[in-house]
Amino acid sequence: MRREIADAAAWRAPASRLAAALFHPALALLAGVLHTASFSPSPAWWLQPLALAWLIGACDGARARRAALTGALFGVGWLSSGLWWLYISMHDFGRLPAAVSALAVLALALFLSTYYALAMGLAARWSAGAAPWRRVLAFAAAWLAAELARATLFTGFPWIASGYAHAQGPLATFAPYVGVYGITALAALVAASLALRRWALLGALAAIIAGAQFLPQDFTRSTGTLAMSLVQPNIPQDQKFDRERFDHNLDQLLALIEAARGQVVITPESVLPVPLAFLDEAHVQRLREDAAARPLLLGTFLGNSTDGFVNSLAGIGFAQPYDYGKRHLLPFGEFIPPGFHWFVTAMNIPMDDQASGSHQRALPFAGQRLRPLICYEDLFGEDVVASALDRGEAAATVFVNASNLAWFGPRMVQDQHLQFSQMRALEFQRPIVRATNTGATAHVDHRGRVRERLPAEQAGVLEVNVDGRTGETPYVRWLATLGLWPLWALAALGVAPVLARGVMRRRTGGDRIA
Repeated sequence: MRREIADAAAWRAPASRLAAALFHPALALLAGVLHTASFSPSPAWWLQPLALAWLIGACDGARARRAALTGALFGVGWLSSGLWWLYISMHDFGRLPAAVSALAVLALALFLSTYYALAMGLAARWSAGAAPWRRVLAFAAAWLAAELARATLFTGFPWIASGYAHAQGPLATFAPYVGVYGITALAALVAASLALRRWALLGALAAIIAGAQFLPQDFTRSTGTLAMSLVQPNIPQDQKFDRERFDHNLDQLLALIEAARGQVVITPESVLPVPLAFLDEAHVQRLREDAAARPLLLGTFLGNSTDGFVNSLAGIGFAQPYDYGKRHLLPFGEFIPPGFHWFVTAMNIPMDDQASGSHQRALPFAGQRLRPLICYEDLFGEDVVASALDRGEAAATVFVNASNLAWFGPRMVQDQHLQFSQMRALEFQRPIVRATNTGATAHVDHRGRVRERLPAEQAGVLEVNVDGRTGETPYVRWLATLGLWPLWALAALGVAPVLARGVMRRRTGGDRIA
């Protein structure tokens, strides 16, 4: 009997170890998916620190390799579920096989997850055996460093960076002071305090956040209102570059422009899918006649085949010539990274290797200054203040985002991008108007509130009265002077105590940090 019990126990032990080995990765993937759920379209900001707290708790005290694996799996769950819409652009429009498209999304998620694998692995290694408060700082700082690295390295791709989950909620009040990555650091500190059960520190953070709700929020003043017409043509992506439908689509666009009632008309990105110079004279004349009644910022391509074509907003009908060319290009969609021409060629994307635009000051019009931001350029607040042309008397009073999200379908991506615009509006205390092809055409005021929005997949013109703003928030002032370096310094200070402890232990012959 004893032998039978022993044999049964011996048989169950490997099965138990196998179940445990599978259970932990599944939990890490699930926690990453819950992290995605904290973002739009159904924002639940509180899920973000809870999901991150699970990750930190799972990595605290673990060996570095296990912590790195946990961080990687969390990142895969988060980024593959949050970026799944890239599958649509590759499969539905790029005509790549479904398996190849799914693997490409997974490969991108794996690559981006290396930041979080390194962050969790190093934090676990450095903080092993350290006092709880040092471990809290180390994990929060490592998370901040990973988010900053993803936002800046290899041109940066900060889509659904964790701070954006707090465009609504109590942490949003910090946006005009520390921006999205400062909020990222604060949320990570909350998550680490919760994971390591540092209740006193968590209580202190809760008191700070509660008190911050009374911080001054008025750093800008009104420059008056401007009536703006935001065009949403709702042209399906698979028809946009169809030569047989070009005249029909253009007529539809011109009809919407002619129906606009605002002082200025804004169209989506690349709404004219050929270079403006290629348009026949009859259509050009019709555009000029429409612009005589109200000026127009038209999404098109400028340039030539020698110097390259630039994704642009061309000003038509303004008192002075104006055009804005996109500067922060999207890898694979707008420029081809070295070694990937075969992949982009397989998707047959039109205008797949574009030139970058030169810097252009905001467009003065009717007492306002309109600052274009094409597509995901509005994810890079540090770029918006990168030049003296964006500061002082030349600074924008209204941000104008022109996007074409039709590549990615109507679900999730549109709401995510709108949430990012809300954060940018909070940081700069500037209104943002968005003209998109198929959805998320909206007016966001300087407090980050969505005032008006057109339904997705519906053609129309959104008529809005926008209150322009002038002045600078504290965040804008230090970001313009120092860039993101203060946040990198904050990340370094967070890991400094555990690194100093490790050095001292080695010098005094203490145990090696595992």
